[in-house]
Order: sequence, then C-alpha cells, then structure tokens
Amino acid sequence: MSSSASSLRYADKLAPEAAAVVRSATLRHRLASSFTYLSTGERLYWVCQFVSWLFFYLVNLTIVSAFAEMKPAVAVWLAAFMLVGLEMTQRFRLHVRRANWLQLPLPRLIGRVVVAVFFMAMVHTAFTVLSSMAFLGGVAPGRSVTIVQIFGIVLTNLFNMSIVFGVWAGLYFAVQTVRRQRHSEMERLRLETSLKEAELRALKSQVNPHFLFNSLNSLRALIEEDAPRARESVTRLANMLRYSLQSGQLETVPFEDELRIVEDYLALEQIRHENRLRVRWEISDEVRARFLPPMLLQTLVENAVKYGISQRRGGGELVVAARIDSGNLLIRVSNPGDLTHPAAASAAAKAGSSTGVGLRNASERLKLLFGEKARLALRSESPGWVTAEVVIPLASPAP
Repeated sequence: MSSSASSLRYADKLAPEAAAVVRSATLRHRLASSFTYLSTGERLYWVCQFVSWLFFYLVNLTIVSAFAEMKPAVAVWLAAFMLVGLEMTQRFRLHVRRANWLQLPLPRLIGRVVVAVFFMAMVHTAFTVLSSMAFLGGVAPGRSVTIVQIFGIVLTNLFNMSIVFGVWAGLYFAVQTVRRQRHSEMERLRLETSLKEAELRALKSQVNPHFLFNSLNSLRALIEEDAPRARESVTRLANMLRYSLQSGQLETVPFEDELRIVEDYLALEQIRHENRLRVRWEISDEVRARFLPPMLLQTLVENAVKYGISQRRGGGELVVAARIDSGNLLIRVSNPGDLTHPAAASAAAKAGSSTGVGLRNASERLKLLFGEKARLALRSESPGWVTAEVVIPLASPAP
C-alpha cells in the first residue's frame, strides 16, 4: 500500500496525461490487491452478487425499453434502482453475520427472514417512488395518475421486490447451509482421522514394550546355559528390535519382512525349548508381497509358544500358514492346546499381561486399518488344537 501511495505522489509531479495513466494503474493495483486478500468464498459471493444484480438491471432495462422510449435519465435511474438493491442485500448479509442468524432454530430464522425481506421491499419501494418523482418527474412521466393508480404501483413494486429479496435470501441461506454442512463433515472426518492416528500410536506404544519384555526374558534364561548360543540370540534379538523400531512408524509392512522376524523369534525360542518346539511352515508364495500390520504375525506366534508349547511338558508342533482365500489374506497360527482347559482360561483372564495385551491390540489395529471386515479370532478346532486366525481384506490399500 505504501508503494501505491508513493506512486500517487510521484504522479503529481508528471504531466497531466502521464499523471492520469499512473493514477489509473495505481488504482487498478489497489483494487486487485484488495480482491486478492478476500477468501475464496468471499470472492465467489461478490462475483455472484454483482452478476445477479447486473442481470436484474438488464432485465428491467429490457422491460422499460419495450414499453417506452429509453432515455439516458431512465437508464441512470434504473442503475440507481439496481445499486440500492445490491446495497440493501449486502447490509442484510452483514446483519445476519453479526447477529448469528445461522445459529438460530429454523422457525425463528424463517420468521426473521420474512420480516427482513418485507422491510427491504418497503424501503426499496419508497426509494423507487420518491426517486422517480424527483428524478423522472413522476411515477408515469407525461401522464396524470390518480392516488389509486399510485397505490397500485406501490403494491406492485412491493410485491415484485419482496419476491426478489426473498429469492436472494433463500439462495444465500441455502448456500450457507450447504457450506456449513460441508465444513462440519470435513471437521468430523479430520477428527476421526486424528483419533485413528492417536489410537494407532497408543497401540504401537504398547506392542513394543510387550514384545521387548518377553524377548529379554528368553535371553536371560540363555546367558547362563550357553554363552555362544546367547551371542547368537543377541544378534537375532538385535534384528528383531531394529525391525520393531523401524516398523513402528509404519501402518503396514510386507508379509516377507514380518516372516523373517518371526523366523528369528522362533529360532531364539527353539534354543530355549530345543526339541519341545517344532515348527511347520505352510506359506503360499503369493502372500509374501501382501501387507499386514507390523508385529501382527510375531504376536500370534508368540502367543502360541507361550500358551501352547510352553504349557505342555512334551511341547508340540507349531503350524504357521498363510494363503489367499476368497479375496482375503488368511493367516492361521495353530498350536496344541484347549481353550476350555482351566489353565487356558486362567491365561485368558490375564488380559492385561504381555501377550494378552498384544492380541487385543492386534485385533484393534486390524479394525482401525482395514475396517470391520478384518478380524482376528481365537478358536478351538480339532480336539487338542487352538488356532488364531486373521482375515485381512485385500481391497484395503497398501501403504
């Protein structure tokens, strides 16, 4: 703005023609700058406002031209007729915003709008009659009119302008209602996204300490028994911790990456359980490039080892299977056990303990990431066997 003012001062020192050019360019720059500061919605309002009232002016100009000779004075009067309507609707809009009419219940809003529309129509009609008498020499120049005819002209103009202002108000409130609904919907979606991200962060913060606690317990048991194997375990544990930290920033990871960490985990557990832990892999090649939440498969396998293999004196076989089935990624981890056994019931009751937290979080993460069609179920199948089954819809987008 200071540059515009200096341009105007500079223009005063030039020749009259050059000064006029500079002043015109400076004023255009000011108008363009002011228009740029308006928001997108404000700019759209003013464009619609000017276009609609210009259309109103042209319609009236056409009607008058069809019934009488068009004189410059009449065209100017019609322009004033149009500008008064534009100014009144703008004042009405400012009052609506200051008084927060958009927050009112619908019955109270309708009542106030009807009164405001009728008031604007009366003011505009008064302007029309008085200005025509002062500017054009009467409501019907060149003809004598009676009081009844003047009264009819007033009523006609009052009715017409009530319709014009009513349509304007209806369109304005309709647009504002749609905009508020869209804004509310966007805020709701933004809030849901924020809550989803917060829940995922909270669940991940529980998964990592839970996994670390169980892994360190396994390593502590190996240090005194076999130092070389303990060093090997430290290497595998380091791989698992690195993966846990890196994948903690991701919503999903490739199945192939998760599988390598599970192999490290089972290798570490086999050092402790030796022949009591036997593993059978049934992994389809087509699932290796699919995506799943990080630490999901590891949590299922850890649960099977802790509550299946470790609870049995002779151990047992752990079966890890994954395949594509009916458009879903199907993961199954089976282990010896019985969900109806008292020991299993006692373990399930400890939902706040390490693996219980992991399974509960795994189920919640699945629903947050993949929707209600994703599920994790723990069930007894053939006698003496427990299976944890995960279903992930493949329609869900990869990261």
